[in-house]
Amino acid sequence: MHMNRAFAFLLLPVLLAVASHTAHAQVIAAATGHRFSLTAGATASAFQPDYQGGGVPQTSINRLYGVGGYVDVKFTRWFQAEAEGRWLKFNQYDSINQSNYLVGPRVPFHRIWRATPYAKVLFGFSNMNFEGGVATGRFTTIAYGGGVDFKLTKRISLRAFDFEYQQWPTWYNHQPLYPYGASAGVGYKIF
Repeated sequence: MHMNRAFAFLLLPVLLAVASHTAHAQVIAAATGHRFSLTAGATASAFQPDYQGGGVPQTSINRLYGVGGYVDVKFTRWFQAEAEGRWLKFNQYDSINQSNYLVGPRVPFHRIWRATPYAKVLFGFSNMNFEGGVATGRFTTIAYGGGVDFKLTKRISLRAFDFEYQQWPTWYNHQPLYPYGASAGVGYKIF
């Protein structure tokens, strides 16, 4: 009889330890849970191309307008990436236009109500058609920017404002070019 009590006395803590370990394995804390998501969207943009012609960087008399698309990938709260393409083909001065293809890290800040401000640094290349269509070029591009996304529904968000200041370090004749502009659009959370 003492042997049964001793066995039960030893078995009870072991069963409680196993049960507590199993119960812990079933729940992931909200603050540490892995929440991967993918959002794709479309934008409209207005940019100052920083080029008017003549092979010299200078403020253009016309802004370029265009459309674009973006994909945001959220791996964790602080580890996110953005890829974007933009085609600035409208309101050209002397057939000058630009297209951007960029990817890089995106850092969201604290969410305020339904708004999430963010900052980003993107890397890639840009294509440019020069005046009169006499030449084209592909140039390394670094874009510094940020903006605000508003969550409208569980899946739809409004990119209310997105600003970019671009640096093309080795543009024509090793001169830098500094286009800048703003975009707005709508995104859809795929998962």
